[in-house]
Amino acid sequence: MSILPTLTDAKLKLENRVATLTFQRDDVRNALTGTALIDDIVETANWVNNSDEVSVLIMTGDGKGFSSGGNVKDMRDGQGLFGGSIAEMQEQYRKGIQRIPMAMDGIEVPVIAAVNGAAIGAGFDLCNMCDIRIGCPETLLGETFINLGIIPGDGGAWFLQRIVGYQRAAELTLTGRLVKAEEALQLNILMELVDSDQLLPRAQEIAAQIADKPPRGVRMSKRLLKAAQRMELRDLLDMSASMQAVSHSMDDHGEAVNAFLDKRKPEFKGT
Repeated sequence: MSILPTLTDAKLKLENRVATLTFQRDDVRNALTGTALIDDIVETANWVNNSDEVSVLIMTGDGKGFSSGGNVKDMRDGQGLFGGSIAEMQEQYRKGIQRIPMAMDGIEVPVIAAVNGAAIGAGFDLCNMCDIRIGCPETLLGETFINLGIIPGDGGAWFLQRIVGYQRAAELTLTGRLVKAEEALQLNILMELVDSDQLLPRAQEIAAQIADKPPRGVRMSKRLLKAAQRMELRDLLDMSASMQAVSHSMDDHGEAVNAFLDKRKPEFKGT
């Protein structure tokens, strides 16, 4: 059994190849700044990439919200990430909250966001860094930086338009308006909308379907999907050919083919 990392403001569990990270700072609506959640998320991402026992990661929040993003009181008081000179704040962003998009972009397994409530500002951007987003009636989203006279400093301008397109991303970013669950579903920000008590079970159901597949195949497929966002077709096809050759040489491929022909459930070993 893989040794789980020691986290400060989040809880991590692993069961049947599905890891679940739950933010536990409901006292500040799971704010990413002014808490240890940045470190917890980055530490979890690193652990996932180095653990062969993980095929999927679920992220969710404990309490009423997923994440309120930046701590506005700290902004007012010039504390933590928001204090110091312009040069100091620039470095604090790079070494602080910007570690999240770098870590999330590098996670080798699919990440499912179970958005249990409000996900605002950097909290909304964190949702958009995930591969799949499931919401509930309490889900409330917003790219709200402009309302505080700032910009998405955590990469939100990169992630959001890849989900909703440039025009809608511009509208949401420049108005800072809030998006309720039903509209988020229509905009394809959320893949599904379920009752609140079914949110985590539904995320776990999807995670289990993924975790049931060949572990290395899942990771390679995730890498290919991410690469496809930034590569020309010819380059992607070259990468796909190399990955496919590796896939054909793996034991799990042989097991999958034999199980299909034998009409039985395959038993994958990650080799």
